Amino acid sequence: MNIIILSRNPSLYSTQSLVDAARRRNHYVRVIDHMSCDLIIDSGRSKVLYNNQPIERIDAIIPRIGSTATTYGAAVIRQFESQGIFSTLHAEPLLKARDKLSCLQILGSNGVGVPKTVYCSSLFTIPFLLEQMEPYPIIIKLVTGTQGMGVILAENKSNAESILEAFHSTKEKVIMQKFIKEAKGADIRAFVVNGEVVGAMKRQARPGDFRSNLHRGGTAEIIKLSKSEEETALRSVEILGLSVAGVDMLKTHQGPVVLEVNASPGLEGIEGTTGMDIAGKIITFIEENRK
Repeated sequence: MNIIILSRNPSLYSTQSLVDAARRRNHYVRVIDHMSCDLIIDSGRSKVLYNNQPIERIDAIIPRIGSTATTYGAAVIRQFESQGIFSTLHAEPLLKARDKLSCLQILGSNGVGVPKTVYCSSLFTIPFLLEQMEPYPIIIKLVTGTQGMGVILAENKSNAESILEAFHSTKEKVIMQKFIKEAKGADIRAFVVNGEVVGAMKRQARPGDFRSNLHRGGTAEIIKLSKSEEETALRSVEILGLSVAGVDMLKTHQGPVVLEVNASPGLEGIEGTTGMDIAGKIITFIEENRK
């Protein structure tokens, strides 16, 4: 098959792992920067251009879309999809998952466990909303942040008010979430490919931090999910319409709750921790499902 990986950086571990996995299966693969693609929209004759040349005779694309390129990345995916090209990630599910507020709204309305979350739209409502979040501490996070960036622990109401005012002054959209004390600084990442959990790890925050992201210095170990954790991960991915995703969950006394669903999850942490060839499973998914 002729496969294109949409990635801004060919040297990234995830991108290179996918390239290697495809080549091991004797597929032709190349990496293209989606932000350098041009789109021609014409009834029945739409095209994606790269270096002024139409991208043609493609069997499948593997989008690796970063948070800063979500909108245009989704447009590029949509353009390929309009040509009948198989994609491991569709445009609309990417947009749903990338916005934390939208993602939690969709999951919560479908009965998936999520942390108590409040979206503050105005400075005038901050005092009232902060009362709804008691007891403290609480988590304040950017709606579109990734890898633990833009996530802050507010120890008390006064602290939270100052943080929210600072974010609002920069026009950033933020949400407040209940701090899950019983999680003890650990979360679970379940990696799903084509309706199956193909790997899972527990991530533990470094001492003095509450963020368990490996990019923030956290550690990881392979785990076996409980039945409820596996069901929650699979249901979340299905609801959002994703085929390849990382589902981040916390253990609570009431069962697992979903923090977010990553539509373009990194492979380095999960492959390094589990020893699984996750990239190979993504290639298998393409082989089994390409039209």
